[in-house]
Parts: sequence; structure tokens; C-alpha cells
Amino acid sequence: MRQGEIWLIKIPNSVGHEYFKDRPVLIVQSDYITQMSKVCTIIPLTSNIGNRSTDDIIIKRNNRNNLYCDSVLKVQHFYSFDSSRFVKKIGDIDGSVWGNMEKYIKKHFNLP
Repeated sequence: MRQGEIWLIKIPNSVGHEYFKDRPVLIVQSDYITQMSKVCTIIPLTSNIGNRSTDDIIIKRNNRNNLYCDSVLKVQHFYSFDSSRFVKKIGDIDGSVWGNMEKYIKKHFNLP
């Protein structure tokens, strides 16, 4: 598992507005932390384009990301899950999507 990869994970339970069921996620955690930890920080994707918030990032389906359809990266929803929930790698995001993600992370955590 590496930063910038899209993986399918299993989320069996949820509470309130948390995401659930099998779904694609983007790994945002650094590769360095991933090597040291059994827990990985992700941001979920949804195919519900109409459920897009202002900062969410649209990812167009392509042969690099291998998504089933155009999707929305729900950037306000950072989660950490045990690596045992990760089923398989789906694909990778391109540099422009990661650039937008980096901008949002700075905004989210009020970084310079």
C-alpha cells in the first residue's frame, strides 16, 4: 500500500454519517508511516457525484485509476483503518488529482 493508490476496502459497520460497505478509498498516509504502522489513513470515494461538497474532488474514470465510474473524493472524511480491511489495489491517481488533494490537506489542517 502506497500513498496515492486507490484500494478497495471492507467497512462492515458504521455510525451516523460514516461510510460503510465495500468501497474504493485513496491512501493519503505517507509511505514512511505505512511501513511503520498496521493502520492506514484514507479518504473514501463515492460514485454519487450529486453528493459533492465544495472542496470535494472529482476523479474521472480512466485506465490508471481503474474506477468503475467517475467518482468524488470526499476530502473532509479522513479515516484510519487496519490494513486487514484492505482487499485489493484498484489503481493510482494522477498528479493533478494529488496536487488538488495536497492543497485541500493544507486547508483542512490550516498548514502554511
